[in-house]
Amino acid sequence: MSFRVALIVLSDRAASGERADECIPVMKDRLGGAYSIVRELVLADDAAALQAEIIELADARAADLILTSGGTGLGPRDRTPQATAAVIDYEVPGMAQAMRSASIAKTKTAMLSRALAGVRDRTLIVNLPGSPRAVAETLDVVVPVLPHALELLADRVVDG
Repeated sequence: MSFRVALIVLSDRAASGERADECIPVMKDRLGGAYSIVRELVLADDAAALQAEIIELADARAADLILTSGGTGLGPRDRTPQATAAVIDYEVPGMAQAMRSASIAKTKTAMLSRALAGVRDRTLIVNLPGSPRAVAETLDVVVPVLPHALELLADRVVDG
C-alpha cells in the first residue's frame, strides 16, 4: 500500500535561495518507493505558515504523513515544535524519544532537539532535525514503524 507524504523544510536561508535545500532529497531517499510524495515545500522559519500547511494537508486528508525538517533547535526562529503542537490532536512521544535516543548516541548535541511527533485527524506529523545527516539518522529510526502507524491511523489494522 502506498501512503501519501508531504515533505516540508523550514529554513530561512533555503527559502530565500541563499543556499540549496539538501534535506528533501534525503527524506525521499530514506522513504524509498513505498511512499507517494504529494508535496515538497521549502518555507522560511514561520510558525504560521507551517501551521497553515499542516492544517490544509491533514484536514483535506491530502497526506497520510507530513515530515518536517528544521526549526527544532534552540535558535530564536526555531518554532517548528510549537507550531506543530498548536495544531495536532495528540502527541506520539515514543517516536520523538526514539529519534533523540538514537541521535544522542552519535552526537551529544542531539539532546537539544525539541522535535516532536503527533497526529492531526488521521495524519501523522513528524518533526525532523535540519541537517541532512540528522534527517537520515532519524528517519532510519522511524521508517520501520511508519507503515504500521499509518495503517493504524487509517483504521486498516485487523487484530488477529
